[in-house]
Amino acid sequence: MIISIASGKGGTGKTTIAVNLAESIGKNVQLLDCDVEEPNSHIFLRPEFKSEEAIYVPVPKVDMEKCNLCGECEEICQFKAIVKIVDMVMTFPELCHSCGGCMAACQEGAITETKREIGIIKTGKHKDIVFIHGELRIGEAMAPPLIRQVRSYIDPGMINIIDAPPGTSCPVIAAMQNTDFVLLVTEPTPFGLNDLNLAVQAVKILGVPCGIVINRSDIGDEKVTAFAEKENVPVLMEIPFDRKIAEIYSRGDLLVDEIPEWKEKFLELYDKIANIKGGQYK
Repeated sequence: MIISIASGKGGTGKTTIAVNLAESIGKNVQLLDCDVEEPNSHIFLRPEFKSEEAIYVPVPKVDMEKCNLCGECEEICQFKAIVKIVDMVMTFPELCHSCGGCMAACQEGAITETKREIGIIKTGKHKDIVFIHGELRIGEAMAPPLIRQVRSYIDPGMINIIDAPPGTSCPVIAAMQNTDFVLLVTEPTPFGLNDLNLAVQAVKILGVPCGIVINRSDIGDEKVTAFAEKENVPVLMEIPFDRKIAEIYSRGDLLVDEIPEWKEKFLELYDKIANIKGGQYK
């Protein structure tokens, strides 16, 4: 089973839900931190990393001795990652989407592929939890290629929990698509409601079933609950605005370890997700 935990905005408690759910399940589970621009699940789980892999994407390399300056490569590239300037062709690897269109367009065979490092993936364990963690290289503009590489570690025989990036842009879609269930974490505020609405609509386009966790549920108003009812999206858990919970979070500790009754609540959350999916993952 693949559960993506997402949010329309940052700071709602998405990672808190991801790490505590993984810790509660405990066995046959892996957590994949796809928030590659600012991963922080490791702060709470403190895994022992055992391996590190550099991730590359293909980018074009131009042999000017073969190039006839026809400009076909520039014309096909919609991102201006390759440009003809007077009597030379320049490439801008940071803009390249690695589609290979420039190579296909070049009739002279002047364009080949080289590779560019975009980040790293670390793998390790926390107790019986398998941990996979992506880190985007500083200055990189595109997270989806690295997110897809993190997702390549998904094991169909395990419960896979994906800590997705916040928002509703391309990195989030890359983390949420082809999953069994999306758990949306929000807060009962006007900003939370606005971004939850965007996230729900994105999930509906993907055609993935979803549910909602309301964090700091006793602040704000009831508009998030009313929205969930209107959109027919179930609220699967509510977490109160509690000083003790905030202190546990600020120390980088796990809620389910510090307040054991929360472990049962997170297991109930997983059971609700499994029931929505027909019970086949229980």
